[in-house]
Amino acid sequence: MTQHFLNAGESRLERGRRALAEIDGEAGHKVVAALGDIAPDFATYVFEFPFGDIYSRPGLDLRSREIATIAALAAMGNATPQLKVHIEAGLNVGLAREEIIEILMQMAVYAGFPAAVNGLFAAKEVFAQRAEGGSESKA
Repeated sequence: MTQHFLNAGESRLERGRRALAEIDGEAGHKVVAALGDIAPDFATYVFEFPFGDIYSRPGLDLRSREIATIAALAAMGNATPQLKVHIEAGLNVGLAREEIIEILMQMAVYAGFPAAVNGLFAAKEVFAQRAEGGSESKA
């Protein structure tokens, strides 16, 4: 998928909302909505900067961006809720379950076995939720 979200005349906020809907779907909007209750300005920043500016740039397709994001969040070791959202996003943009598993296994080399194990358990939860919800990825 090589879609870019840059449209002339569109605000960062509009572009970010559109990108978030395509990439993260419902999971991403739930996170932003939850932030809206406590920090509405921060919720706007989430739309504008990561999605309106960074994800919308040409240069990497969405699959590649999600590979990098899944790897980074797994390596951090303290971002499991965000990792789950981006595992879901990876599936949404065409990553196969097997690719996600390989990304997480690769983290054992660079971030350690605990990071890889925690990432794999997060993926297992996302895969199970998708199977229960009937939205199992065909990728």
